[in-house]
Amino acid sequence: MAGQSRKWMILVATIWIQAFTGTNFDFSAYSSDLKSVLGISQVQLNYLAVASDLGKVFGWSSGLALMYFPLWVVLFMAAFMGFFGYGLQWLVIRNIISLPYILVFLLCLLAGCSICWFNTVCFVLCIKNFSANRPLALSLTIAFNGVSAALYTLAGNAIDSSSDAIYLLLNACIPLISSIAALIPILRQPSLDPLPPDGVRRDSIIFLILNFLSILTGIYLLIFGSNSSDETRARLLFGGAIFLLIFPLCIPGIVYAREWFHRTIHSSFSVHGSGFMLVDVEDLELHKELLTRESSYHDNGDETVYGHTRQKSGGEKDGCCDTMVKKDRLEMLGEEHPAWLLVRRLDFWLYYIAYFCGGTIGLVYSNNLGQIAESIGQSSNTTTLVTLYSSFSFFGRLLSAAPDYIRALSFLNTK
Repeated sequence: MAGQSRKWMILVATIWIQAFTGTNFDFSAYSSDLKSVLGISQVQLNYLAVASDLGKVFGWSSGLALMYFPLWVVLFMAAFMGFFGYGLQWLVIRNIISLPYILVFLLCLLAGCSICWFNTVCFVLCIKNFSANRPLALSLTIAFNGVSAALYTLAGNAIDSSSDAIYLLLNACIPLISSIAALIPILRQPSLDPLPPDGVRRDSIIFLILNFLSILTGIYLLIFGSNSSDETRARLLFGGAIFLLIFPLCIPGIVYAREWFHRTIHSSFSVHGSGFMLVDVEDLELHKELLTRESSYHDNGDETVYGHTRQKSGGEKDGCCDTMVKKDRLEMLGEEHPAWLLVRRLDFWLYYIAYFCGGTIGLVYSNNLGQIAESIGQSSNTTTLVTLYSSFSFFGRLLSAAPDYIRALSFLNTK
């Protein structure tokens, strides 16, 4: 039970990491100042935005790092990449140091790579700790990556609403702080056993509740994210956003406490507090007979599953991934597959092309929001546009997970 409860701390820690590491979404908030300080053209500024996104091309390096380093080490490697990448850019935009354009380009590349390393750590945590509900865990945590710009807008207004350079400082420091906050749950990862059907059902209910809470968080940031020019009010609103990110820790505890109450206190009053036998004697004898028969089964090459035996076929092998491929289909969703197997499949390349072409449209728009607002004489409302884009990106990511939640609801209705 302790392991099952600790895994929810890991999920909330993953939400924190994702919520504060989508740092490329607020590029438009400081891009005009960066262009002015560096004295570069719009084309060169676009190259810096491309460098921030191009850093994800080197995201495969995070997988190699996980082969040789613990998960928490990879997490802090990503945090320090972002710390140096964005921190040095902040020194440049504040005219504390001067760097040539090519070095700023490489810093944007390094900062963009750190985002992908954070994503890899979060994916591994969700897959490892939620084997029965991987789609729900992944979709929920990935959605929070889209809300980063709205959170940074609140934080920037709470600290110094007159400075656009504050976004670079926040991009450098907050991911490192969130990594430190997530360190204890990651170091105390439980060893989890496979969940029984009632455990899968309970986890699905918790995910549905967390999904509703995330919708409330998105609505809160959409309404109050950009309308907070007063620093005192912005601090209160930012504190409310932090509370909404911490509150999900209470939901699993409430569910587990309710189950414990029904299992111990309620059953104690209903059985021991009464002088009547609530279990029929014949049913009790039948239960004992079934247990005796189940214990009389011997292995002898057979496999016992819930009191029934099943003869293993000659093609089956021992292990968690018995048969990886059968009739050109991947049977074990969520398990590790060799790279050579993936690149030979048509659906992999269809996904790659769709992601490459579809994601580019949104990135081009988000990276040029600052210049779009400036061209129409609305440069003072740039943060409002960034918050709107971030909030609706968050809702779009949640909407993409609708099939998983519909499947979870149908599962609950059949039980």
